[in-house]
Parts: sequence; C-alpha cells; structure tokens
Amino acid sequence: MYERILVPLDGSKEGESALPYVENLVSKLSSDVKVEVTLLQVTSRLEPRVVSGRAVPDIAYPEKQMEEARKKAIDYLNKTGEALRSKGVAVAVKVVVGDAAEEIVKAAEEINSDLIAMSTHGRSGLSRWAFGSVTEKVLRHGGKIPILTLKAPRKTEKA
Repeated sequence: MYERILVPLDGSKEGESALPYVENLVSKLSSDVKVEVTLLQVTSRLEPRVVSGRAVPDIAYPEKQMEEARKKAIDYLNKTGEALRSKGVAVAVKVVVGDAAEEIVKAAEEINSDLIAMSTHGRSGLSRWAFGSVTEKVLRHGGKIPILTLKAPRKTEKA
C-alpha cells in the first residue's frame, strides 16, 4: 500500500505532469489509508555557466541567493500541493541542495517512501546525452523503492 509518496518537481509544467496520476491514485485508496505526499525540489549550489571553446570553473551561488532560491522553491511546492491538500491529503514539502538524482533517492530513503512518482521530460538523442536523465539515474539507483515514471507531454509551440 502506498502511504508515503515522493514526488520530485523541478518547477516546470512537464515536471508537474505526475501530479494528476498521484491525485488519482490517492483518491482510489481506502479512506482508512493515511497518505502523505512529499513534494521535493532539488536546487544546485553551482551557477550554470556556458562558455564555448574552453573549460570554465563552476561558481557557487552566494548564500543570500541560495536562501532566496530556497524560499521561492518552498512557496512553489506549497502552492503546487494545494490541490492535494484540498482533497485531504497530507502534503509535506522539502527543498534540498545537491545532485538531483542522488538527492531524490536519498529523500525517498529518509522518508521511508513507498513510491517515487516522477515525470520524465522525454529527451532523446543529443539532448539526452548532453543533459542526462535524472529519471534514468533514479531508476538505476532507487533500490527497492517502486518508481512510477510518466512521460511529460511535449511542449506545444505557440503560433
């Protein structure tokens, strides 16, 4: 039975595409089952830098900027969790700093998660090679925790 569900979110609409499935799953469980959904966002301490033609050392965000990002992530997660809360689901939010895949697996273990539900952005080819796949890494390193992966709908181009 799924009583503790971890839903990693990256702030994108594609990342949120797992939420309707989680809501549906929770609604089908017996009212005797108390479910807690933990919404997780992983932030990076390193500022992304792209300079073509030469290696550039990583630069850490200043502490003040990290705290602002943390507050913004907590606000986002709380707002995103409102739909679940309105259905009587206990929702916890967690923001951590580090490598996304590693921190997702770590958080799942810490909360003794019964399920990780996450979307995949569906990258392939060169894009997947360049950016990697957080979902794929979680699948490889998630241990015995069941992982529900959902392919996010593709962004539609505006005419």
